[in-house]
Amino acid sequence: MAWENQTFNSDFILVGIFNNSPTHIFLFSLVLGIFTVAVIGNTAMVLLICLDNQLHSPMYVLLSQLSLMDLMLICTTVPKMAFNYLSGRKSISLAGCGAQIFLYVSLLGAECFLLAAMAYDRYVAICHPLRYSILMSQKICGLMAASSWILGSLDGIIEAAVALSFSYCGAREIPHFFCDVPALLTLSCTNTLLFERMIFICCVIMLLFPVAVIIASYVYVIVAMRSTEARKKAFSTCSSHLSVVGLFYGAAIFIYMRPKSYRTANQDKVVSAFYTVFTPVLNPLIYSLRNSEVKGALKKLPTQCFPNITN
Repeated sequence: MAWENQTFNSDFILVGIFNNSPTHIFLFSLVLGIFTVAVIGNTAMVLLICLDNQLHSPMYVLLSQLSLMDLMLICTTVPKMAFNYLSGRKSISLAGCGAQIFLYVSLLGAECFLLAAMAYDRYVAICHPLRYSILMSQKICGLMAASSWILGSLDGIIEAAVALSFSYCGAREIPHFFCDVPALLTLSCTNTLLFERMIFICCVIMLLFPVAVIIASYVYVIVAMRSTEARKKAFSTCSSHLSVVGLFYGAAIFIYMRPKSYRTANQDKVVSAFYTVFTPVLNPLIYSLRNSEVKGALKKLPTQCFPNITN
């Protein structure tokens, strides 16, 4: 790990995911469309929850944080990818690469812990409804959200600092459309085995621990529900969260928990595109279309924003 073999003026080359074929031009346009919908949808969710007093419960406070994380996540990767593709310039500076690593890793880690906090919230609401205001007070909810951001940021700082401390040589072409740590390490001139093991341990903590909390929460929900009808009602309440969990953790575990010998650059790019581009657009759609309170708040929004016009 030495800084002397590299400078802050040394750029990397992002190979990207699209070429100039008609099919890839169509896919690029599709990604831009999805990006636009994701930005609008997540921004609308954050503003809606902030403006509507009926959505200031812990569940929706956590949901607003999820939308904010998704908004930042998709803005971390897609704009740079789009700029490089449209301009024909594929370079990214060392500082820019470090910023992408920090934001990307921080947001993924924060979202992992936040989804676990949301599962705990649903467990308390279903299994301990009379104690909900105590077990999920505004203070506890705030601590959960803040802890998710802090733990994710710590992981992002560590991974960005260590990844950029290695020396890189050769063509410096990153086989990805953004600075993903595993893709970056393939260019290192030094031995990165210890760091790769550290990343694996971090993945176990950041992915498997929250998954264990989520599974435990829903197991308790199933046990608490004595009748089939009650279980159906409980899962109807939690189905939105389960959908998001399955999409997010499934793709993340596939990327970061596979043995290195089974990994290919093309697979990593496609799956990364799925949970950095498609998941952020699905979250607001899932929660808005399957949630009666959110749909009710959306109907009231024009009246709140433009009272004179609507009257």
